[in-house]
Amino acid sequence: MLSQQKKNKMEKREQTYEQAMKRLEEIVKAIDGGKLGIDSLSEYLKEAQALIQFCREKLYQTDQDIQKLLTPDDQNEA
Repeated sequence: MLSQQKKNKMEKREQTYEQAMKRLEEIVKAIDGGKLGIDSLSEYLKEAQALIQFCREKLYQTDQDIQKLLTPDDQNEA
């Protein structure tokens, strides 16, 4: 049986940006609810941090892809 941490890492590699954002929204709602214990809060914050990093990387890569598409071919070779 996979540990929860390994399972989360596998899911992050397979998820989309939209799925990550949806999960972040769920985490924010859970934290705003104020009913989390310290241990749960810590786990939620760690997961949120990883999701934020994932989203930043996705956005950066998408921006790079768009820039390549919009840059004329002669400038791509420079």
